[in-house]
Amino acid sequence: MNAEVRAPSTSEAEPTGDRGPDGTIEGLLDTDDGTPPGRSPGSRRRPSGSGPRRRGAALLVLMALPGVVLLLAFQYLPLAGNIIAFKDYLPFIGIAESPWVGFENFRVITDGDPRFLNALTNTLIITLVQVVVVFPIPIVLALALNSMLSERLKRIVQSVLYLPHFLSWVIVVAVFQQFLGGAGMINNFLRSHDLETMSIIGNPDAFIPLITSQVIWKDSGWATILFTAVLSQVSVQLYEAAAMDGAGRWRQMLHVTLPAMRPIIILLLILKLGDSLTVGFEQIFLQQQAVGLDASEVLDTYVYNNGIIDQNWSVAAAVGLVKGVVGVVLVWGANKLAHAFGEDGLYRS
Repeated sequence: MNAEVRAPSTSEAEPTGDRGPDGTIEGLLDTDDGTPPGRSPGSRRRPSGSGPRRRGAALLVLMALPGVVLLLAFQYLPLAGNIIAFKDYLPFIGIAESPWVGFENFRVITDGDPRFLNALTNTLIITLVQVVVVFPIPIVLALALNSMLSERLKRIVQSVLYLPHFLSWVIVVAVFQQFLGGAGMINNFLRSHDLETMSIIGNPDAFIPLITSQVIWKDSGWATILFTAVLSQVSVQLYEAAAMDGAGRWRQMLHVTLPAMRPIIILLLILKLGDSLTVGFEQIFLQQQAVGLDASEVLDTYVYNNGIIDQNWSVAAAVGLVKGVVGVVLVWGANKLAHAFGEDGLYRS
């Protein structure tokens, strides 16, 4: 029986069009403007997830809004009060009615007021000690934690190091007084064994070592967080490659670990220089009465004692304004220096 050969009808004919390299017929699935056939150009489907992403971004903005409001209210709006540095400010008549005096209040700086010079000298000495002694300690602690093989031991040590950061300066000063004071545990132990006692709390000569040790105990452990976070991102393959080249642990630290930490070290050092004239008001103020102003007066306490205690509001504002301007200049200069050495600093050039 002969099979009847039937030519394909128009509806069954193969679609026309140029075939692409992969054998598919071009122009079959998409129209000229990229829209699938059967759909108008204006009805292109939106990417899935755009709505949830937009809602998520709005939620993040709402979450950040209270912090932004607090920042504006307590950090930026009070900057307008610096105008009293150029006035003879009298609280009972207000800022607007207080007479202008120009740069008269800045004469404590230009004429070299003895109290101001003493506060400036103490501030610079404390800053230098903290940069040289305190700043490297978190780096050393981070390197020591990174070298620990036991993760459990590392977590225990980190918890012990972080804990003092959450104590207020009132508690920290009280703890040091209980240990190092004239009637503290150490001196009581020495007396009970007929040994000579130590004079640390209340000794002006020991004031700077005392506050330096307090800063180290309270904040060095917390400052290791940034460094340990950077070290956790260093590829293990770099250490393996260095070990294959014959580098020991010391050379691995010099050529792998420290170069990885260099950007964050420079960044934190720049921020430290910008904050160099602020050495901690609360810590020093709590211990100022025991050692006297000659040994403990810094710019922060000078502004407080002049502005609040002696009611020289305008002079205190002038000193605070100069301190802030100097901090901005130091940050800008340090950042430019970082750029000159090829580092990003606070921002890329």
